[in-house]
Amino acid sequence: MTFSELNIDQDMVDSLAAKGILEPFPIQTQTIPLALAGQDIIGQAKTGTGKTFGFGLPVIQRLGLDPEPGVQALIVVPTRELCVQVSEDLELAAANRNTKIVSIYGGKAYEGQIEQLKAGAQIVVGTPGRLLDLAGQRLLTLANVREMVLDEADKMLDLGFLSDIEKLFAQTPVTRHTMLFSATMPGPIVALARRFMNRPIHIRATDPDEGLMQANIEHLVYRAHNMDKDEVIGRILMAEGRGKTIIFTRTKRAAAKLVEELGDRGFNATAVHGDLNQEQRERAMASFKSGKKEILIATDVAARGIDVEDVTHVINHTIPEDEKAYLHRVGRTGRAGKTGIAVTFVDWDDLHKWSLINKALDFGQPEPMETYSSSPHLYTDLNIPAGSKGRLRATPVKEVTAGDARTGGAGRTGGSRSAGAGSRSGAARSGRSESGRSEGGRGSGRGDSARTGSDRPATSPVADDASRPARSRTRVGSSTNPDAPAATPAAGTHDGGGAEHHDGNNAPLRRSRTRRRSPQTGSAI
Repeated sequence: MTFSELNIDQDMVDSLAAKGILEPFPIQTQTIPLALAGQDIIGQAKTGTGKTFGFGLPVIQRLGLDPEPGVQALIVVPTRELCVQVSEDLELAAANRNTKIVSIYGGKAYEGQIEQLKAGAQIVVGTPGRLLDLAGQRLLTLANVREMVLDEADKMLDLGFLSDIEKLFAQTPVTRHTMLFSATMPGPIVALARRFMNRPIHIRATDPDEGLMQANIEHLVYRAHNMDKDEVIGRILMAEGRGKTIIFTRTKRAAAKLVEELGDRGFNATAVHGDLNQEQRERAMASFKSGKKEILIATDVAARGIDVEDVTHVINHTIPEDEKAYLHRVGRTGRAGKTGIAVTFVDWDDLHKWSLINKALDFGQPEPMETYSSSPHLYTDLNIPAGSKGRLRATPVKEVTAGDARTGGAGRTGGSRSAGAGSRSGAARSGRSESGRSEGGRGSGRGDSARTGSDRPATSPVADDASRPARSRTRVGSSTNPDAPAATPAAGTHDGGGAEHHDGNNAPLRRSRTRRRSPQTGSAI
């Protein structure tokens, strides 16, 4: 079966062939003929089965080779990432005709989207919130919509967009052609279809195809300790044959932390989560798709919008909430008939969640295997070379800095500490000392015999210079410089009488009070 045999126009067949898309998937084979005839459709299939072209090709073809300006087709999706992905697929298919496609979603400036609408875009792909926003401002008119598609309808239900969808339906003509696609069919979605669709035909991807998609993915479930999880992930990333990898986390904070950790380990990773603005998220997705970044760390919000080729591994850093979320996550790999590996980490507190997922999906693995970064089965399961560690970069920069600090601290325990302490307090004590201390602080005030004798042989000036040469503060005295003037009492830096404080600034207030009391004490004497 080819796209030409499904009566797809030749210009779109050529556009798909240029990207290596030659044969339709089962959901496309079932959907396209009915959609071209104008039949309302409920398409039920899991992610990664080619639903986008299943509704996109008929929509583009039904608008014609050179459609009139103005919005004639509306495709509603739940997330920004999916909005961008669907738009890119439709632009690929319509590359050889005059159909214009615009993406309408939040988190991005209004101006560019409004300009594209005013320029006469015929197909709008958008998220419910921004669509209603522009419609409320009368910048988007849905009165002439002939084709309407709801993609990932169950996800929109989960995100609370059901009322927004009803408002969008109310603004479109009753005679429109409607298609609804969803991985699952909960009750509210069925009720929505009955209310707004005209005798729809329910199409479901065949069971053998679903089984094949599951068989293409190798599922590995480990019970890992939270403190060892980063090291385990690092070693998985060292596996032979690993291509692009997606790691799913439960929280935004965990995603940001894992990006930093993998970066320290030398891996090329980026992240997509809610704390990033739309431009940052798009930049991260673009770098991952192009191969500049080989590891993408994402939260569940971005799961359905990721349609990237050559994803070989999916890692669930934390277990999904239910079997639906699990399928949506692992569906990023094993797409289009390719093979993939899905690794899931189960914490001790989440064993009950895994038991529910295992029962729902019939994995036959009720108890995850306890796994550490040194476990032999980890290496054999994932084809990790023997002796591999979870680190490409031997020592992160921050650890080098910490090591230098520790080395410096050790150096201060020797002679440099005694010398430094002497230099800091030597001047202050010079007025109370004899000729030994007035020469240069405590270090030199105790005489040559005190520092070079048998009781402290290790703390030589050479050792001090080697450990902390930059912190030496010993004053120049007659012992080190014969030409230096002799030190006098009350000539230090912190008693108000030294030349070093003649910098034009006022002395501290405490010093001033001390000097004001000094004449009174003298007069009393």
